[in-house]
Amino acid sequence: MTYCVGIRLNAGLVFLSDSRTNAGLDHISTYRKMIIYEKADDRFMVLLSAGNLSISQSVREMLQVEKIDGPVINGKETEPITIWNATSMFDAARVLGATVRRVFEQDGRALKNAGIDFNASFIFGGQIKGEAMRLFLVYSAGNFIEATGETCYYQVGESKYGKPILDRVITPSTPLNQAAKCALVSMDSTLKSNLSVGLPLDLLVYREGQFKSDDIVCIDDKNPYFRMIHETWGQRLHEVFQGIDDPRWDGGDSAHPMMVRSARYEPMRKITHPGERIL
Repeated sequence: MTYCVGIRLNAGLVFLSDSRTNAGLDHISTYRKMIIYEKADDRFMVLLSAGNLSISQSVREMLQVEKIDGPVINGKETEPITIWNATSMFDAARVLGATVRRVFEQDGRALKNAGIDFNASFIFGGQIKGEAMRLFLVYSAGNFIEATGETCYYQVGESKYGKPILDRVITPSTPLNQAAKCALVSMDSTLKSNLSVGLPLDLLVYREGQFKSDDIVCIDDKNPYFRMIHETWGQRLHEVFQGIDDPRWDGGDSAHPMMVRSARYEPMRKITHPGERIL
């Protein structure tokens, strides 16, 4: 399995992915889940992938040459659309969706016959000159949704462990460095709870309007900053937990009493003999 997160902010984009792939406990490997497309002063795009490795690798390989029909203007066909000439990230996402469907047409039946689901999902984001930054979540059917101000990040893979910190911290106005830190805390929580996610990590930060990025790092277990995140986050969580009052069951004085009667619900009743019913 894997874990990837993409965040769209007012100031830019943050992408983070792990690199573990496993097919059982005896088959654990390292494969990078991030790929970067950069055309100087014109477009910058990042693709993160999760799911079946053979599917995602096929999609990544074919995406660079995949074409979809261009619009018909004044009765004339126009140049086919690729990720390299698309005039919007929406059209680039359409090309990615078409690539996913092409791989399904190519491999879907054989995978089904082998009892393997066609399982792959992608985070695709970036900026094309002339429009704002955009971020998409692409499903295994090739359809996709786009990030908004209300939902400004996407996760694929083992998402549940790292979601709480993102929900509590990330908003469109979050500064890029804070969002990168938050993504790393999210990843650290996932690494702590799930063995199918593993180092090294790929982290990229893109700044709005640049159409390039050199803020890219591969993080292994010796990275000083990530080790600090791991140690500090665990320590501070423990300190905060210890600072929260324990519940009191005796109804005694407390700044935050727990044994308070609900205005709507009753406490659970006990069954004391075979003939008794709760309802």
